[in-house]
This record gives sequence, C-alpha cells and structure tokens, in this order.
Amino acid sequence: MRRRSFMAMVSAAAVGTSQTKEALLNRPKVPGTLSLRARRRSNKVSESALRWDVAQTAIIICDMWDAHTCSLSAQRVAAMAPRMNQVISAARSLGVMIVHAPSDTVKFYDGTPWRDRMQRAPMVASATPILARCGREPIEERNFPIDDSAGGCDDPIPKAETGPPYPWTREHAAIDIVGFDGVSDNGQEIYNFFKQEGITNVALMGVHTNICILNRSFGIRQMTRLGFQVALVRDLTDSMYDPRKRPFVSHERGTELVIEHIETRWCPSILSDDLTRIIPGTDSPASSSLRPQPGC
Repeated sequence: MRRRSFMAMVSAAAVGTSQTKEALLNRPKVPGTLSLRARRRSNKVSESALRWDVAQTAIIICDMWDAHTCSLSAQRVAAMAPRMNQVISAARSLGVMIVHAPSDTVKFYDGTPWRDRMQRAPMVASATPILARCGREPIEERNFPIDDSAGGCDDPIPKAETGPPYPWTREHAAIDIVGFDGVSDNGQEIYNFFKQEGITNVALMGVHTNICILNRSFGIRQMTRLGFQVALVRDLTDSMYDPRKRPFVSHERGTELVIEHIETRWCPSILSDDLTRIIPGTDSPASSSLRPQPGC
C-alpha cells in the first residue's frame, strides 16, 4: 500500500472517530427561564406560574408513532405532529432537552447518537422502584372519568386487539430528531440520563393521555413518584376514548375529562406555547466580564 493512501485512510478514520465523539456530546447548559401557566384542580380550577430553568428541563414525547391499529387515532396523531414539531424545535433552540419515546420501536434508532446518548448514562439507583408499567390503583380505576376498558378506539368498526406485531415502526416522520436529542422508551435509562444531566422538570406530550402518558415507565405516575416536577402539555395530547362508552360525550370532551383527572390527581397541565419562549432577559450572559463596569 502506498504511504499516501495509508495516511489518507488513517486521516479518514481519525475524522470519523472525532465526529462520533462530537455526535455523542450532550447539550450545553445555557441560561434561560420558562414561565409556565400551570393549571390544577381541587374544588375549583386554579392557575399558577411555574418557573423552570431550561438547563433543568426536558420534554418527553410519548408514543407519537407512524401508524396505529385505530385509524382515527392515527389521523389525530398525524394532524398533531407538525405543530408538536414546531414547539419542540423552539424549545430545543432555547436549551430544553428533547427525549423521543416511541415505545416498542427504539430498535429503529439503534446505533444513532440519539439512542447511544441515552444508553451510555451511568446507572442510578432510585428511591422508588421504576416499574415497566405504572398502572391505575383500584381507587383511581373506580373513579376514572371515561370507560376505556375496550381499548378506546372510536373507529366505526374497531379492529380486534390481537397483540404484537403492531403496525407502528418508528416515531412519526413529521417530528424531527436532531442535535442533542435522545431516544429511549425505558424509564430507567431516562432516569439515569436525567440524573446525569441535572434534569428536574419534565413536560410530557403525545399519546395517549389515559393510557401511555400515565402508565409508561417514563409517564406521569412514575416520574411524579420519582420526585420530578411534572406537567402535561394539554394541547398536544389525545386520548383513546370511544363516545359510545361512558360518559357518552364527544371524543374531544373525553380527552378533556382525562386531562382534568390528571390535573386533580397527578400534576398540573400547561399550554405548549409556554415552552417556546423564556422570560425576557433570563438568557443573558452570566459572565461578569460582559456586564457594564463602573465608569464605562
């Protein structure tokens, strides 16, 4: 082999290694504070302001798949995905961590920096067990606002649930996975990464509000029990609810009832617009050398 060819191969390998290391770097921690209008319910509806530092904040996108067994559910996801992408693009630019959690499909992303980034975080023990599924307790089941016992599909003739293989293969293509994003559907992996990165605040969006958003190992129940500050993004979610079932309301109203249940029992809800801007001035450089000096 000629020396020039050999040196070219060595150089190319070095560049490839450098690019791999660069691709696996985690997002920089930058200043900036989100102001979130958080809605909760007890005896009445109340709203308060949450202040979340972008460096400590993550968005988890739950199960926004490219297909679904329920055709109307898939149609609503497809309609929601472009708006969701706009929101996470703006939040990402502010410094918020974006985690894509398309359950059952993460093998599609094996070998990508987004997948590797989550897998390489060191194991961290949690005070509360991280369950594969964090389902409803009996009292919550009895008081749940909608009947989704048959699966909740509102197609004219719902398909029978036969289990895997399912039609979803990846996250919906209208949602970009770029930059310092992560991909995982594993609650322990996500917990490890959040602890490594100093994440304390978690906003969940995606589907389905009454099932995966609540039940997953990275869902509202689990993340709340693990001690994170959690909020549901109520205008970027959807339920599995069939108006032919109790309480016999529209699909839209069924989703609202589940959101109200979450606001009462688990965590506040927010609007997605609040994730796209910060409090003016909170992203100013912290370095004293950039501040006006006396006499200047």
